Amino acid sequence: MAKLGFVGLGIMGRPMMKNLLKAGHTVVAYTRTAAVLDGCVADGAERGASNQDVGARADVIFTMLPDGPEVEAVVLGPGGILEGAKPGTAIVDMSSINPLVSQKIGKACTARGVDFLDAPVSGGEPKAIDGSLAIMVGGSQAAFARVEPLLKCMGASVTLTGPVGAGNTTKLANQIMVACNIAAMGEALTLATRCGLDPEVVVNAVKGGLAGSAVLNAKGPMLIARNFKPGFRIRLHQKDLRNALQTAEATHVALPLTAAVQQMISALMAGGKGDLDHSAIATVVEELSHVEVKR
Repeated sequence: MAKLGFVGLGIMGRPMMKNLLKAGHTVVAYTRTAAVLDGCVADGAERGASNQDVGARADVIFTMLPDGPEVEAVVLGPGGILEGAKPGTAIVDMSSINPLVSQKIGKACTARGVDFLDAPVSGGEPKAIDGSLAIMVGGSQAAFARVEPLLKCMGASVTLTGPVGAGNTTKLANQIMVACNIAAMGEALTLATRCGLDPEVVVNAVKGGLAGSAVLNAKGPMLIARNFKPGFRIRLHQKDLRNALQTAEATHVALPLTAAVQQMISALMAGGKGDLDHSAIATVVEELSHVEVKR
């Protein structure tokens, strides 16, 4: 078994790390939050002293962080993973960040003889817990072959999508589709509720047809039950759509639906709802219509 490192142990990172432990791997864990790190040690991980320490002690290091600036700081910054990493080490960033940042980090790693892959995930906390995430990977074929068995400890679907940066480009496409689906679901169920229908009956009626989706199956019941406990926070989806819109601007692509949903998310953020689950995107239409989707 390879000796692994894991930096970034939040809602997603910690259960992902635990699945590596369950598969029999040794994991050196590090996060700045002492109580979280204590919990990871109780889970069976070795205690890392710093990002650099994890880089020095592990053969493959995984990072799961909020956005590009954090990944740059953890990997490239003073006392970062790359300062400790030996040539031949692999760094796998599973954060969802701007593809251009992934490429910048990848170039710096290559200069030090370190493999870098961007491998963002989809599926939220439930799939992080049960190890069934969809993982979209950017990197060389050789580096992917090396880490694929490890990624399969955390994901049911692991796909090499292209060179470094391709994983995050694929994730941006995923996040556009998820956000627009949630917004459309909110419009549909708000209309149905206004017309006197039971939204749960409507969901059950349409989910077996073309309108059915994993988004509807996962987020429809949460909306109807008024359960917005975060599996994936609105503020993180705002960050992903911001990265998508910035990438679109740089590549001269029009994303009118994404821009509209980003405005909906901005309204929720302004209302202090950034830490709700992203299923709450649907509540913007409810508020505009003075309708609450529930049984």
